Amino acid sequence: MTKLRLAIVGAGPAGIYAADILLKAERKFDVSIDLFEQLPAPYGLVRYGVAPDHPRIKGIITALRGVLDRGDIRIFGNVRFGEDITLDDLKRHYHAVIFATGAVQDANLAIPGIDAAGSYGAADFVSWFDGHPDVSRQWPLDAASVAVIGNGNVALDVSRMLAKHVEDLMPTEIPANVEEGLRASRVTDVHVFGRRGPAQVKFTPLELRELGELRDVDIVVYDEDFDYDEASRAAIASNKQVMVIDRVLQSWRKRESVNNAGGEASRRLHLHFYARPLEVLTDDEGRVSGLRWERTRPDGEGGVVGTGEIRELEIQALYRAVGYFGSPLPGVPFDKRHGVIPNHEGQVLRKDSNERVPGVYATGWIKRGPVGLIGHTKSDAMETIRHLINDQGSWWQPADPSEEAIPRLLEERGIAWTDLEGWHRLDEHEIAQGEPHERARVKVVPRDEMIAISRGM
Repeated sequence: MTKLRLAIVGAGPAGIYAADILLKAERKFDVSIDLFEQLPAPYGLVRYGVAPDHPRIKGIITALRGVLDRGDIRIFGNVRFGEDITLDDLKRHYHAVIFATGAVQDANLAIPGIDAAGSYGAADFVSWFDGHPDVSRQWPLDAASVAVIGNGNVALDVSRMLAKHVEDLMPTEIPANVEEGLRASRVTDVHVFGRRGPAQVKFTPLELRELGELRDVDIVVYDEDFDYDEASRAAIASNKQVMVIDRVLQSWRKRESVNNAGGEASRRLHLHFYARPLEVLTDDEGRVSGLRWERTRPDGEGGVVGTGEIRELEIQALYRAVGYFGSPLPGVPFDKRHGVIPNHEGQVLRKDSNERVPGVYATGWIKRGPVGLIGHTKSDAMETIRHLINDQGSWWQPADPSEEAIPRLLEERGIAWTDLEGWHRLDEHEIAQGEPHERARVKVVPRDEMIAISRGM
């Protein structure tokens, strides 16, 4: 029977699902899979990209844990592709590689002033409140009025975390430094801007409803945003998700806090639709001082056009949540415009051509861009795995495919890698830290501490 030694770079849902699907596939060959992850812990954006007050979404980890705990997949954590291990190394020790590195950078918002002090990417803020080991332990929350640009779920996560009182986050897994930072927050008003109307938003009804459940936070919407055109009314009538979103928003219009800064809450979350950002205004020191935007209107086809009416809002900080973007990998083709590895159904293509790169595959967001939920990730992985199986004749011919080669190589290079047993140690440690406080866990943040616990030091 043919032996396949496969490397997968990235131990988030995309990488783990790809490994699981291949191991469950009808076997034409024996399979041995190694997962490489640059962080000491697995699960990718499920651990470091989901708001801590979303435990039901983090329940995905239970399924991923089940795959890893079967014991038929090795994991090498704290190993950086391109630094600790290279593409040439993988060619020497494997028949093929699947890149499942996701998209963790913020997409750009090309307006004047976007790089001013006090202007942040949502992905960086999410990494901070999720305890990512490679971001600063501190986050400046000294602004009273904050703008969030975007109408997707990440924008709502960021807005909710800015507006929510830290006491209501204490049952979750937020690290001690995040608790400290949120307790010092001076935020009173969070303004969420979307260039299109309520019937064209990208967030889900569940995310939206959660905003209305925030303690001591008024939701403020504006009547001028609900003069629907025919296309919007058709979307509400034909799409159940849009119908529910409209129903939630309409219920908020009946609250006393609507259309003003009224209400008795100490914090307010404002939803502004039909607002196209034009410029981030700055003060004499180059810090964010305001947002200038243009009022838009429906174009009759589900889009918007500018009205020429320019408005300004005084703010002291801004977060752009306009999407994620992939990062290039050393030696691997990369599409700079779309932030993905160029590919055909997961088969990686050479840059600026349709020629396949033998032995190299992609799955997940680095394959298709940052769109879709977990269901898309599974079907995405199935497509890639189908091609990998059928491409047996074009696999690499490794000089040393032995399973002992990689641990030996990493040890020779002085890489303090972590394994599945180490993740279990870290997992148990975090859960134990949370138990005395009736919390799910308390995350360990410093990388060196994560490694020390994982390696039993």
